[in-house]
Amino acid sequence: MTDHLLILGGTTEATGLAHVLHDAGINATFSYAGRVARPKRQPLPTRIGGFGGVEGLVKYIAENAITHVVDATHPFAAQMSMNAVAACAQTNAQLLALTRPKWVAQAGDHWRHVADIDGAVAALGGPAQKVMLAIGRMHLDAFAPCPQHQYLLRLVDAPSGEVPLPNRSIIVDQGPFSVENDTALMRDHKIELVVAKNAGGNGARAKIDAARALNIPIIMIDRPHITARPEVGTAQEVLDWLAHLVSDLGV
Repeated sequence: MTDHLLILGGTTEATGLAHVLHDAGINATFSYAGRVARPKRQPLPTRIGGFGGVEGLVKYIAENAITHVVDATHPFAAQMSMNAVAACAQTNAQLLALTRPKWVAQAGDHWRHVADIDGAVAALGGPAQKVMLAIGRMHLDAFAPCPQHQYLLRLVDAPSGEVPLPNRSIIVDQGPFSVENDTALMRDHKIELVVAKNAGGNGARAKIDAARALNIPIIMIDRPHITARPEVGTAQEVLDWLAHLVSDLGV
């Protein structure tokens, strides 16, 4: 049976892996969740849309003879990652996570760690501030109980519905961003507080470095817990993993 690898994508790392696998001649399919209006073109056959939970992913793996799955989704796409763990266990597909390193506070950082979105909302219960809400568009509704703040929202795509934050400015832009630009952005909007997810990597790091330079505190949302699975940090390590599996099979 010919190996067929499925990339659960949507990140910069997933796109980089797709190019590496294509160049190596490895049979692979790239999957987008479909939450971005303008997904990047990939060098591999591509599908867009959800699977329909664990059951749907199990069906897709079986029907498409998937032998290996690389979870290269966003570190906060916890449900998709948990579904991948369960589906691979049921189908005996080999699973590997390609995960970017999380950010670690440095000298000069002022981080307040919270466990989740609800924790970030609770941390915004005080007097009005100018807040850069750098969490994407999926959880904006959760911040409706804190309408006193002036929010700066930077989104990959324009919101499809009404944003329940009466005092907000919206910038539609896609990274990677530079520290210089983010520093200027925070100065121009007189930002006093940043709310961010610990996404890690370089593409979204500029706001973290800019906040440090401007002595702006950050409410840092920690990554969700995901069931233990093998993890690597680079595309080359994915290739090494594939080669090791083939070697173990005596091929």
